[in-house]
Amino acid sequence: MAGLLLLLFLLGPLAAVAWRAGGGGWPGPADMEALRFTVVQAVLSALLSVVLAVPLARALARRRFPGRGALITLLGAPFILPVIVAVLGLLAVFGRGGIVNDTLAFLDLPRVQIYGLHGVVLAHVFFNLPLATRMILQGWQAIPAERFRLAASLGMTPGTVLRVLERPMLREVLPGATLIVFALCLSSFAVALTLGGGPRATTLELAIYQAFHFDFDLGRAAVLAVMQMGLVMAAAALALRAGGVTGFGAGLDRVHRRWEAEIPLLRAQDAALIFLGALFLLTPLAAIGWRGVAGLSEMPAQVWRAAGVSLGVALTATALCLVMALSLAAIALRHGWVEGVGLLGLAISPLVIGTGLFLLVNPWIDPARLALGVTAVVNAVMALPFAMRVILPRLREVEATHGRLATSLGMVGIARLRWLILPRLRTVLGFAAGLTAALAMGDLGVIALFADADNATLPLQILRLMGAYQMQAAAGAGLLLLVLSLSLFWLFDRGGRHHAAV
Repeated sequence: MAGLLLLLFLLGPLAAVAWRAGGGGWPGPADMEALRFTVVQAVLSALLSVVLAVPLARALARRRFPGRGALITLLGAPFILPVIVAVLGLLAVFGRGGIVNDTLAFLDLPRVQIYGLHGVVLAHVFFNLPLATRMILQGWQAIPAERFRLAASLGMTPGTVLRVLERPMLREVLPGATLIVFALCLSSFAVALTLGGGPRATTLELAIYQAFHFDFDLGRAAVLAVMQMGLVMAAAALALRAGGVTGFGAGLDRVHRRWEAEIPLLRAQDAALIFLGALFLLTPLAAIGWRGVAGLSEMPAQVWRAAGVSLGVALTATALCLVMALSLAAIALRHGWVEGVGLLGLAISPLVIGTGLFLLVNPWIDPARLALGVTAVVNAVMALPFAMRVILPRLREVEATHGRLATSLGMVGIARLRWLILPRLRTVLGFAAGLTAALAMGDLGVIALFADADNATLPLQILRLMGAYQMQAAAGAGLLLLVLSLSLFWLFDRGGRHHAAV
């Protein structure tokens, strides 16, 4: 039922747009240029994000230090930030009047330009490096601590541990992480709009928005949507084929200790990697906080109402997403193609979904009355691929290591879910719930098509403040949104790891 409803929800609006459009012609030169730029920036962004995430995740996996949990939580902040707020933070650091250019000017060096391809790639790495790091770190934590203890007793060097234990894990984890980042960059909208720098830096998502908003050319928008969907599904197919099975077996859930890495040079290397990663990711957040504190006192009362609306939408989306993810993951154990259904949320543009739903409901009911419900469902569907990618590998491991024993004891249905699946999946469920809640808090997509003055979410209220040139109030509301998003992520993630040694 979850898979069928998901297909109807995703493909129904796409069919409505295509039907209303009356069919679309072949892509024109501008569409092919948008396709080329989309693929180039997505490939560069995905490769850089994953390549940089591997050493950072390895350093975090090998070291235990005070504040490690808080640092890992903060490293997830760029991905869960509203895009427009995060872009303002990047401009405060790398923009023309930012920290980096002011420093270069002081040193009498040429300024750097953030607009164009390199600016888009920089922003995407900023957003997606934390997500890739967390996904790869989950892979390292899935290796039982007993394997590292055995490696130490056999006198394995760091290079041998990398070849025997870590490379097989990376072969399984990296394709999925690369796919997620690549698909996210394919759907880039606000980043390309603010940092693209002109028509030559137009993504497919931005071209879809232009076709809807400026030309109302539904035929061209439908063609672009199909092109984007084809790209993401092709990437998904390649990633699913590239993934392998590590087969490390079960462990006793002990805290990992890396004896082979207790070398001063490796300690210094890991410390430097963690410091540089934190510096790159947290400096724009500090800039957002610094500018936002001054605007807290200037926020109108509508901001607080919008914050309450966003919390309700986020919690509803989280509950829906977890139910769908568990349902689809359970069936994907027997039918692998179901995993591709779960990834459809990345393949179809949220703008297309919103427009299709608008076309479907507008003749029968005022779309504003459905704004919050539709926004919650769309956010749940958009977060479903991330939840699937963290839940399904862990569920496969649980069934492989404990499934036969549970079956022999007659544990099926609710009993299996209660005593086997939920306790063993609590860490990944907490992470998936926190990610979903934070993404839903910061979403600015479908709500812009449906909402009226009384149903604005916090991101939409920030956009309205910026449109009214109340930049101080917008900065204060942005800080409030950052705090709420991080708090939701921390509460769910910490709840999943409570009393668990991970």
